[in-house]
Amino acid sequence: MARVVLIGNLAQLTGGVAEFNISATSIKQLYDRLTELYPELGPHLEEGVAVAIDGQIYQETLLQPIDPDSEVFILPQIAGG
Repeated sequence: MARVVLIGNLAQLTGGVAEFNISATSIKQLYDRLTELYPELGPHLEEGVAVAIDGQIYQETLLQPIDPDSEVFILPQIAGG
């Protein structure tokens, strides 16, 4: 199972749980599983978050594959210019 870590205020939406071990083969599947567990997290995932898989940050993430031993970090997007 992939190790998934929520960064910043996202953990407030999961009752303070910031780290999970979840079986998923893509970011879309991971989002679906997280939304099943924590429905209030779903809208934030849909609005857009930054995702790093094994240290690589991806812009278009939904179809990015996740290996069983991957580390996935989900961060709130940072606005700026």
